Amino acid sequence: MKLLVLTYGTEGDTRPLAMLCRGLMDAGHEVLLLAEAGTLVSARERQVPHAALEGDIHQNVVALLSRGNSARAAATGLARMATRHVAAWMRQANEAAEGCDAILAGGLAAFVGMSVGERRSLPLIGTGMIPITPTRAFPSPFLPPRWTPGLFSRFSYQAVNQLIWRQFRGPVNQARADVLGMPPRRALWKDVPMLYGISPSLVPPPADWPADHHLCGQWRAADAAAWQPPPALRAFLDAGDKPVYVGFGSMTGFDREQVLGALLRMLEGRRILLSPGWSGLPEQPLPGNVHVIEPAPHEALFPLASLVIHHGGSGTTHSACRAGVPSMVMPFAADQFFWADRLRRLQVAPPALSPGHLDQQTLARALAFADLPGTRAHAVALGQRMAAEDGVATAVAALGTLLR
Repeated sequence: MKLLVLTYGTEGDTRPLAMLCRGLMDAGHEVLLLAEAGTLVSARERQVPHAALEGDIHQNVVALLSRGNSARAAATGLARMATRHVAAWMRQANEAAEGCDAILAGGLAAFVGMSVGERRSLPLIGTGMIPITPTRAFPSPFLPPRWTPGLFSRFSYQAVNQLIWRQFRGPVNQARADVLGMPPRRALWKDVPMLYGISPSLVPPPADWPADHHLCGQWRAADAAAWQPPPALRAFLDAGDKPVYVGFGSMTGFDREQVLGALLRMLEGRRILLSPGWSGLPEQPLPGNVHVIEPAPHEALFPLASLVIHHGGSGTTHSACRAGVPSMVMPFAADQFFWADRLRRLQVAPPALSPGHLDQQTLARALAFADLPGTRAHAVALGQRMAAEDGVATAVAALGTLLR
């Protein structure tokens, strides 16, 4: 089959799909991945055919986070992003869909992929690294944990999904008319099959989900063990105990000096791997126990660490858990609070940290919990369960069934 795979987001959105595309290619399918330009490194590394969508996700994330972590701020940011880019995405996706047998769409470009699939009468399959299918089991991951009474869990998905649709509806309908010559869409698409790059060990499959919505497991590189640390990193790793990893990926716009300063003081006397990510390095001099690293595959790096301090993105969360090490999670926005709460419930992480409340007592309690033998035992057991999962193979098989 010839498949068009479409997403728009950060590296955490694109990398799993690049791994899925590689698996589909290995199974004999032809694929083209459309995603934001700066996130396509993994596609190039895996020799996955790809093309860049218009837009700069770095600027988009900075703009979103600068407005604060609220539904209203996020909605305003999404609306601006949609107005700028949807028409160009629609045009490119429509051209790329020529001769395809199906479209896989997710992230902020999902409505574009759905419209193109509708126009070309192609089977459409949704993809995601965050559960968006309504369920009574837990509320929408885009709402802070414990805000929504259990009775309203299923309704919370409808509320959040409608909020996102309202921000995209105008630009999507304008592009449907201008690019595809189609009438406007009044309501969200229904009965779209879903493939999730989510581990069932982290999110057990809800009993009330449709049969064609699949939790496949993490979409990761099959050959992660082949990665070798650069010489300087290898020397640092060999020089002592397993270090603590500290990194917040694509998060930026927070008080870097305050956050990293508090964490470095908490970890005084421990060896630290610091991944600057988009926030960059602090202006303060770094102590000798800190080794700054270049971007590295988490699935290979995290097993070399004793503890992973991160922002709670879906991909980072999965890789930390699969490595069998405890986490300390400092969520900043969106679904990161959901993943932080998941790890707390699984007893592999303390309660979520807040960038604005990093007092010594709070950090000491969190670090003490991560160091408990019981916490490490839970982390090892979780990693063993996840190690038995092959998310890419499961997704490839599920896709074959859905398109049969």
